[in-house]
Amino acid sequence: MEEAAQQGDGKTAERAFRQFALGLARHFTMEEEGFFPAFEKRTGMRQGPTMVMRMEHEQMRGLVQRMFQAVAAADWKELAKIGGTLLILMQQHNMKEEQMLYPMGDMQLAQEADAVVRTMQGL
Repeated sequence: MEEAAQQGDGKTAERAFRQFALGLARHFTMEEEGFFPAFEKRTGMRQGPTMVMRMEHEQMRGLVQRMFQAVAAADWKELAKIGGTLLILMQQHNMKEEQMLYPMGDMQLAQEADAVVRTMQGL
């Protein structure tokens, strides 16, 4: 998307962005309605890592909204710029998930992992 946007290929950039936005929204839903509630119920932690992840999801949703606005305005340079910002935020977010939250989830939810995954897949 970013490469197409930087080259002014609006059609390709928009198509790639829309696919990405749908996938990202599904990922957030799977975590927020599947994994996070199971983790919070098991650990009793509602003000810890899942709260931080939700706040970061909201920040990313805000950037995605700005990207939709850039697409609507056919402002491909702005789309690429915001996309770069989103990428940095996602990299930082993913590092926290992969190094802290997911290992904690593996330990806490080992007994019910299959059920949690099925719930997430159903969302």
